[in-house]
Amino acid sequence: MKLYTAAVVAEWLDISERRVRQLRDQKVLEEARPKLYRLKDCVHRYIDFLRKDGTPEGAVDYNQERAKLVRTKRERQELELQLERREALAASEVEEVMTDMLLRFRQRVRAIPVKLAPALATETDQTEIFMALKQATDEALEELADFDNAFSAVEEGGEDGETQ
Repeated sequence: MKLYTAAVVAEWLDISERRVRQLRDQKVLEEARPKLYRLKDCVHRYIDFLRKDGTPEGAVDYNQERAKLVRTKRERQELELQLERREALAASEVEEVMTDMLLRFRQRVRAIPVKLAPALATETDQTEIFMALKQATDEALEELADFDNAFSAVEEGGEDGETQ
């Protein structure tokens, strides 16, 4: 079998002569005699080396990258389908509904003193005062409990996020 120099092996493998020597030192390539190589053996050994995660730094594994791309596209399509079916909500829709709910809750809580002050100013029965305050706070808390209806309003508002 014919033997070749590091320069010929480097040309065939499309690497530098220095890289051929590095691979020899790493026991990836094997010299048949000092400074001489079997070309076919070197090609096979180098291919095996690359397959076994010996890819040069910065090299990209096409199959892995393609699989990631396909997975990402599938996940995006699944999410779009969930959004269409209203099984999932966009973050902007959730933010809009929650902001609206919390603003209404804040208004209700702030209205309690204004609403109850005149009636409670003359009240002396603690039970009556307690019941009036409890009823007012329960009404304010109902605003937060009506979570499903708040999102229904967004759905009925259409795709562009308009609420009724």
